[in-house]
Amino acid sequence: MMEAFLTSNEWPWRLARTVVQGVLGVVVANVDMLVGCAVLEPEWRAIVVALVMAVLSPVMAELGAALPSGGGSHE
Repeated sequence: MMEAFLTSNEWPWRLARTVVQGVLGVVVANVDMLVGCAVLEPEWRAIVVALVMAVLSPVMAELGAALPSGGGSHE
């Protein structure tokens, strides 16, 4: 299932990846409110979200490429 999530080009999987990336971007941009110990200026929030989105796509692609065929674990 993880292999399909990371590598499939079918629309449900693309939608799922987009939603996950969006949720992670929002969580990272608002980590200061969630944790309460760091404060991000509003200008930096936009930069943080853009950086998260720029990093997530290639990381997900590499994770999908590293999965063995069949989606099982290496063990």
